Amino acid sequence: MTVITAALVKELREKSGAGMMDCKKALTETGGDLEQAVDWLRTKGLASAAKKAGRTASEGLVAVYVDGKSGAMVEINAETDFVARNEIFQEFVLNVAKIAMDVGEDIDVIAAAAYPGEDRTVAEQLTQLISTIGENMSLRRARCMSVGEGAMSCYVHNQLAPGLGKIGVLVGLESTGDVTVLGGLGKQIAMHIAASKPVSVSRDDLDQALVERERKFLSDQARDSGKPEAIIDKMVEGRLRKYFEDVCLLDQTFAIDGENKVSTVLENTAKEIGAPLKVAGFATFILGEGIEKKEEDFAAEVAAVAQG
Repeated sequence: MTVITAALVKELREKSGAGMMDCKKALTETGGDLEQAVDWLRTKGLASAAKKAGRTASEGLVAVYVDGKSGAMVEINAETDFVARNEIFQEFVLNVAKIAMDVGEDIDVIAAAAYPGEDRTVAEQLTQLISTIGENMSLRRARCMSVGEGAMSCYVHNQLAPGLGKIGVLVGLESTGDVTVLGGLGKQIAMHIAASKPVSVSRDDLDQALVERERKFLSDQARDSGKPEAIIDKMVEGRLRKYFEDVCLLDQTFAIDGENKVSTVLENTAKEIGAPLKVAGFATFILGEGIEKKEEDFAAEVAAVAQG
């Protein structure tokens, strides 16, 4: 009987694109014959995933999961918006968010984690989904947050199912005050973040390289407009304040009331609950953000086929 070695399993995996456990089972079923194992995988629909790997996956879902004072958020991409409405895909994405809560936000660690209810890892379960649904998919990113005292809140925009949508936000509020009040405010701040898209909590948290770059841009802009050097510094400082209002959460006007700064809302709530209050951190995932989408020229493709 042929010994099913790790090297043989690896070779079949590279040849077929199927998951490790599926490759091992295929080799076992075919007595270690590599080519027969490939055919076995093909008949099971498990060898097609590799062929789909080159397709651009910029749709999919963002999942947000909160448990007590901890939260996790993941983005898993697919090729079309249609897949996001598939209940099997939705279940997978939410399960991966729960796994991230346990193992952390490193994608490689998440991919290697055991998938619940299956004798597969997360990566292998994803390969199974690719073969079953027929689209390329990818584990893109994850973020985990927690607070020692306070509340973890979240918001999902364009929600398709509980905890699943196209924009996800996690917000941690640190305070010893009433958790119910903190949770409600955290939800509102998460909604504000989804709408206003701040880069940092405060000016102190903002990357100083970005600040200096903006300062230089504003200075050059003022000089190019012919403004006197004597007033350029004052102009730049005034325009920097507007920049901070655009990118720093605490400097932004609260989208919920349209009047107060977020910092003022926090101060007022701190007085209400009788305890100091601060935003410990936040994270925002926008589905497909930063992924270069391949533009298809179908007319050119048809012409090329006709000429060929």
